[in-house]
Amino acid sequence: MIDWKKTAFVFPGQASQQVGMGADLAHTYPRARAVYDEADKLLDFPLSELCWEGPEEALTDTINAQPALYVTGIAVLRVIQSAFEQRAGPGAAVPSHMAGHSLGEITALVAAGALSFADGLHLVRERGRLMKDAGRTHPGGMAAVIGLMDSAAVTAACDRAAQETGAPAVLANDNAPGQVVISGDAGALERAMELLKEAGAKRLIRLNVSAAFHSPLMEDIADAFAGHLMSVQFRKPAVPVIGNVTAAPLINAESIRVELAAQLTARVRWTESVQAMRAAGVETFIEIGAKDVLTGLLRRIDRKAQGIALNSAESVRAFIAEHSADL
Repeated sequence: MIDWKKTAFVFPGQASQQVGMGADLAHTYPRARAVYDEADKLLDFPLSELCWEGPEEALTDTINAQPALYVTGIAVLRVIQSAFEQRAGPGAAVPSHMAGHSLGEITALVAAGALSFADGLHLVRERGRLMKDAGRTHPGGMAAVIGLMDSAAVTAACDRAAQETGAPAVLANDNAPGQVVISGDAGALERAMELLKEAGAKRLIRLNVSAAFHSPLMEDIADAFAGHLMSVQFRKPAVPVIGNVTAAPLINAESIRVELAAQLTARVRWTESVQAMRAAGVETFIEIGAKDVLTGLLRRIDRKAQGIALNSAESVRAFIAEHSADL
């Protein structure tokens, strides 16, 4: 039985995309299909076809991956909301907190009522476009660092690599103990990886991304994105949303704008975000979207917390069947 007052919805970020995501959901649930249809009309191109059929190279492109993940997350959410509301009325199955990893933070804000689906879709599309442009102007990359428990050692390696190469390298995502991501200029990134291997990292994996996200190489687009954020109508979230940059609740429109602008260059403090929700009483984390990346990270952060990944028609069907009796 789920205690919704002790439950959080969490939404994944880039790298969770995969060809076929959302297809079985849309073919099973009209409510999900309606979300994809609306996105296709708003964007004036068949995003749904790209999600369901690929090609993978096009889906992985930042400008497409971000809206694809956003729409898939909202499609899963709408199915869950519709199913529980049919049984218990409006407001059923509302969690106590929400959060999203990087891009997923915008999905969480829409889920919490802080902005409309259409505004959120255009926002992630613009974010993806700008980040792709930044990658062209300042080529760089990202790498996962596995098995090095001391994040201070990671930061030290990045600082040394930056000093030696004269180019930025930073700790970009603090995902979980022993699993972080570094980001920066290609040369600085390679040097940081060498230093981290010497420091005892078990694995170093270059990520399939087109730019150095959450690093100083995104600074060129910060003003343009901040200007775009000013044109978006934000509202106070109906459910607390924990921000990546602060690992604290985003309480109003201004704090949301500041957060989303800063997030382009700032570290994603995912470990601290999960810990903040745990401290607030959250016991169950429901990952809504593609794959189960955040559920895997949860096991590294806090083994006492329960993680549930809803990323397919079957997982959604089983969840609804199991928990609708709780209402």
